[in-house]
Amino acid sequence: MQIKFGTDGWRGVIARDFTFENLSLVAQATMDYLNREGLGNKGLVIGYDRRFLSRDFARRVAEIAAGNGIHVRLTEDYAPTPAVSWAVRESGAGAGVMITASHNPPEYNGFKVKEAFGGSALPTTTRILEEIVAYNQENERRVIAVPYDEALKKGTIELFDPCEGYFHQISRYVDLDLIAKAGIRAVVDPMFGAGSGFIPRLLPGVDEIHNSENPSFGGQPPEPIGQHLEELSALIKTGNYLVGLALDGDADRIGAVDENGDFFSSHCIFTVILRHLTEYKKLTGAVVKTVSTTRMVDLLAEKFGLELFETPIGFKHICELMLERDILMGGEESGGLGVKGHIPERDGILLGLLLLEAVAVNGKGLRQLLDETMDDIGHFYYRRIDRRIEDDAKDQLIAKLRVHPPTAIDGQQVVATNFSDGFKFIFENGDWLLIRPSGTEPVLRLYSEAGTLDQVERFLRQAVMIAGC
Repeated sequence: MQIKFGTDGWRGVIARDFTFENLSLVAQATMDYLNREGLGNKGLVIGYDRRFLSRDFARRVAEIAAGNGIHVRLTEDYAPTPAVSWAVRESGAGAGVMITASHNPPEYNGFKVKEAFGGSALPTTTRILEEIVAYNQENERRVIAVPYDEALKKGTIELFDPCEGYFHQISRYVDLDLIAKAGIRAVVDPMFGAGSGFIPRLLPGVDEIHNSENPSFGGQPPEPIGQHLEELSALIKTGNYLVGLALDGDADRIGAVDENGDFFSSHCIFTVILRHLTEYKKLTGAVVKTVSTTRMVDLLAEKFGLELFETPIGFKHICELMLERDILMGGEESGGLGVKGHIPERDGILLGLLLLEAVAVNGKGLRQLLDETMDDIGHFYYRRIDRRIEDDAKDQLIAKLRVHPPTAIDGQQVVATNFSDGFKFIFENGDWLLIRPSGTEPVLRLYSEAGTLDQVERFLRQAVMIAGC
């Protein structure tokens, strides 16, 4: 099969696409790349989440690394992606591999590559990996591996705990004592994923739900969006908690529930934390957002005099800018947010703790903090809906929109477009609509933001008609 890397890594359905055979091909190509670039002698960090067979998949990658003469530091248990990324940077490793499909449904697994700087592999790197996989397949390149127990005995594979170094970094960045003294009643939903137990270890007294090992993730994708957080919302509505935090399957994405029990999206989180970083922490730098992220970020950046960049979806694009420029904060609609002074990587755990720090500093709930900001820059409503779409229909839609994009939608003239990733239509008052095929699933994503919820719904209805799905 043809191996393609999406917005962050290669993913596939377990036993259909994501098999030990295909994984071995990708792993061998990765080791070939590392050795060719002189990175193999710096070692490789490997981690894994709590998905079905993730530990076994990680061990297989470790066996192939050992077979290619690369020393491996393999996490002794499941770990969040940001902890593995931090370990790559902290240890000076040549690269890292994380076995995870992030927020995808339970039947998926995946292979994320982390570069030496501690962030997602850049697009240039993933293109090279794809080329090496294809070349190796064509030329019947043999996969070289050393059995796991043998490599472990020889010391070629070394087990380690990534928590100590990662926790030290987190405690340096966030004032955990301040949060603890504020006595914030918080509860975390790690969604049965790799973030289970991490925030309570940093903040004893914080409660947690859905923290057992459950590869089916309770029958839903481990994605921290509103429809998946009903139990967390119900807990807040009891009045026993002020803040709810949610992590995705590998804990690099963040979602939240406010003091009213309402879903607090990544757009709201981005806005609150950006203000917290500038006003409380007195940090400066540019801001990066993806094409599907709220306009509130634009307006807040303008208010604070911060340069703003917009990229295609995928944190790897944000990562590129974080490596090239002085970036204060970068984020995307899916809950992936990163900040200056850390790694150029999404980190749901760190961002969740920064939310709690903002609450502790201001003595106000999340919704209160957001409302104060929106009273200043304007009020906005946002919604995304997903529709399943087959490849042929997707290709036809893309061709149609490229050649004949609409000049008006719902009676409003399109004054600007952005087709860098999907098809974004911007209207005179700043409202917008985005039609975008997913990079990891057979899904069409439809997004809209406007000054009223009614307008958002009208734009989305028009998008469904345009897409024919």
